[in-house]
Amino acid sequence: MTGATIWLTGLPSAGKTTIAYALADRLRGEGHRVEVLDGDEIRTFLSAGLGFSREDRDTNVQRIGFVAELLASNGVKTLVPVIAPYADSREAVRTRHQAAGTAYLEVHVATPVDVCSARDVKGLYAKQAAGEISGLTGVDDPYESPQAPDLRIESQHQTVAESADALHALLTERGLA
Repeated sequence: MTGATIWLTGLPSAGKTTIAYALADRLRGEGHRVEVLDGDEIRTFLSAGLGFSREDRDTNVQRIGFVAELLASNGVKTLVPVIAPYADSREAVRTRHQAAGTAYLEVHVATPVDVCSARDVKGLYAKQAAGEISGLTGVDDPYESPQAPDLRIESQHQTVAESADALHALLTERGLA
């Protein structure tokens, strides 16, 4: 089967990871080899010691992009729910995939910051509001929205299943599902 990297970018609590795991379950059920490179897990293991400066965020994204391309080039559907706030970092990952001839799709989970803040899955928005943390992407640190993603999901207007279905439809359309 053909591998591919499906990068889900968006603000914290946008729904990236939830959508990725829903799609992963469906793809596995169809017989695909699937891995989810969760941003939090990657920071614990592959990128331990990195902070949240622009340079460290770029290093983190490039490491994840390398692993994703390696998996995808070996027939694995690699779902990457990672904020990746900077357009140039994401573009470098896309370029790596193109150079290797590996399929790469960028999905913008375009959930507005007020919805993400209300969800606040990890309590980050509350900590930022209380002055306990700074550098929160989309609040007091930049997030550069993709200008031309392969798919834009507005998770506040649909269920997780509907979001996963839209992403599955894109994979099918591109001959990857």
